[in-house]
Amino acid sequence: MNLIIVESPTKSKTISKFLGSDYKVESSYGHVRDLPKSKLGIDIENNFEPQYVIPTKARKRVNFLKKEAEKAEKIILATDEDREGEAIAWHLTQALGLDARSQTTNTPESTKMRSKTTNASESTNIRYLNSGHSDEFVVSHRVQRVQRIVFHEITKPAIEKALKTPRSIDLNLVNAQQARRILDRLVGYKLSPFLWEKIMKRLSAGRVQSVALRLIVERENEIRNFIPQEYWTITAILETLKIKKLIQANLYKINNETIPKLKITSKEEADKIIDELKKCDYKVSKIEKKEIKKNPPPPFTTSTLQQAANNRLGYSAKQTMRLAQNLYEKGLITYMRTDSLNLSKESVMAAKEWIEKNFGKNYISQAPRFFKTKSRLAQEAHEAIRPTNVNLTVKEIKIENSSEKKLYDLIWRRFIASQLPQAIFDSTKVEIEATNKLKTKNYKLQTSGNILRFDGFLKIWPQKFEEKELPELEENESLKLVEVKPFQHFTEPPPRYNEASLVKILEKYGIGRPSTYAPIISVIQERNYVVKNENKQFVPTEIGEEVNKLLVKHFPEIVDVGFTAKMEEKLDEIAEGKIDWRKVIKEFYEPFIKNLEAKINVVEKVKLTEEKTNEICDVCGKPMVVKYGRFGKFLACSGFPECKNTKPYSDSIDLGLCPKCKEGKVVIRRTKKGRIFYGCSKWPECDFSSWKKPEIKTEKQKAEE
Repeated sequence: MNLIIVESPTKSKTISKFLGSDYKVESSYGHVRDLPKSKLGIDIENNFEPQYVIPTKARKRVNFLKKEAEKAEKIILATDEDREGEAIAWHLTQALGLDARSQTTNTPESTKMRSKTTNASESTNIRYLNSGHSDEFVVSHRVQRVQRIVFHEITKPAIEKALKTPRSIDLNLVNAQQARRILDRLVGYKLSPFLWEKIMKRLSAGRVQSVALRLIVERENEIRNFIPQEYWTITAILETLKIKKLIQANLYKINNETIPKLKITSKEEADKIIDELKKCDYKVSKIEKKEIKKNPPPPFTTSTLQQAANNRLGYSAKQTMRLAQNLYEKGLITYMRTDSLNLSKESVMAAKEWIEKNFGKNYISQAPRFFKTKSRLAQEAHEAIRPTNVNLTVKEIKIENSSEKKLYDLIWRRFIASQLPQAIFDSTKVEIEATNKLKTKNYKLQTSGNILRFDGFLKIWPQKFEEKELPELEENESLKLVEVKPFQHFTEPPPRYNEASLVKILEKYGIGRPSTYAPIISVIQERNYVVKNENKQFVPTEIGEEVNKLLVKHFPEIVDVGFTAKMEEKLDEIAEGKIDWRKVIKEFYEPFIKNLEAKINVVEKVKLTEEKTNEICDVCGKPMVVKYGRFGKFLACSGFPECKNTKPYSDSIDLGLCPKCKEGKVVIRRTKKGRIFYGCSKWPECDFSSWKKPEIKTEKQKAEE
């Protein structure tokens, strides 16, 4: 019997369908070893040696897998193909007592000591050093018993191919994962007590999450400090003399100089120009017609999937990755943690066949379309996220979960769209000249038309665009002015980040990697450093702002975008076997801990403001005040500690009377995870609650009822 070990029971069930009775597939249920929760778990004096333990919840499973491994002729570790999966495979060898000598590494030291990469199926006696571990290992005949396989999709051909081409555990990938885990543990366990002392208890600091928090806080400060600027635009309504059709055109040049956005800053200036335009003669000065081709989007990477799922489906990054994991483990999509745009030739040809069969030859691209990955660090051996079987549309897959269906449909459509032709538009741009009687001043207005001639990829991947058809015009054709109108505008501050835009900016700056975006966003919400407003945009809490202020001032490198991105590059270099992980951690830790120790007695404690409220304690009758806890604001009696009465905090926004009791007011509340809902101010006497914002009816609407 051959034992295959994967991470999840769903994955094990899917793989079992493709294999015969010679194989038994079992799940480890995730990680089987980790750093202890109760202590640092890193021996700093011993070159940062991690002290792994088997968590209580994993012990039963580990014992079961040990017994199964003892009975197996061959043990095949089939965990995910990324660093996390490689680390799980390595931890399994340690926890189950398997032959660790089957592992290989590509460090500079080990490369010099062997002439080729050892494969888990080879029989060899090459001796080499394992970077990052003190022992010297020998690769022996026993390596055949423990094998590592990887695959990009859970399909029968992919599993069969992987079983024919096993390899060893890549300790470079393991070390990269260990380095990230240890770095984050050192920051969290050393810096968090500092925050407890200087701000409040139960706070915690994260290496990468703190950078995301800084981005959100800085954007909020931009919005607060933003001063709107007034500006005006001018639009003319003109009529063609031949066919009596109306045209709307915008003023964009005065005396052949383009008008800057903030050129016309008052109504007086606009009215002066309008008075002059009313005295002008109008004619068509230029007509430019051209064909515009719009390219289809590439298939999804982890980042773009999270952005599209948030924008189109309203899913959070965490929800998207959970659903995608389920789809992958059911064999419906390729691996969902990737920054590669690579597509297999087989998948591209399958897409072409489906398109021709369902849409016709007009929708076949002239050549198969492949996309070049922009990221320097993307692994081209990986694939973009795509359906494993293009013939399975959302109507044909057997899934009950509606959210999974929607995400699958999004992935399927994006992949098909990537292989469809360009969308083609007929574009017309018309320039209109306005000249006063004395020809001392010249104005130019512009209008454009846009007509879709061939939908191409838009047939399956709709995007917003406005079709506008212009009447037939000729150059030098005279036009009649019907009306000219001014429009007032004000410049707007940059928008707050939502999940999609935050993921985009994290990727742009190289903060984190595909597998980390969702945890980053979840953690800063769970810590109550940020909350989402009614528009699902991130707003920093007072605690979040104080934590950021302290970190920026006293630990600038921790929250520096460039420094954090550089650290990601070093982690990638560890994964490539170019540098030793212990050296990277040492270079980070020594100045970090030195600075921390220097700040302990220097930084003063932050005093959080406690707002007074009109609420009266229903236990002792004293006023209630706003306090801050692990889950954000709450109301507490000002008589504390004699009176320990508390109440949930609600934002004081008038949303009308409670529709249930007709006495209390509808107020905004938040769950422990920061999600907004609406409830009655008389809770717990009235238990009205709703995720949907109640409509506020005007007096006129009430009267009409």
